[in-house]
Amino acid sequence: MKRTTIFADDELLMELKELSLEEKKSVAELVRKAITEFLTRKKPHTKKISFMGAGRSGRMNIAEKHEELLWKRHLKNK
Repeated sequence: MKRTTIFADDELLMELKELSLEEKKSVAELVRKAITEFLTRKKPHTKKISFMGAGRSGRMNIAEKHEELLWKRHLKNK
């Protein structure tokens, strides 16, 4: 861990020190937690796309024949 310096107005520092006493945590610990939460919120949310169950073909054998069906379509489009 590295030491750093930040500038904050007196009122903000006073509130931070009061919270530090209430929660029995150091000011540094509260600042680290606040920075971590801020950075977590700022990260872009990457939601994985799921196509599972996106549609129904009416066929019951898709899982068994998926490769054959995909190649058939691929070769047909060439």
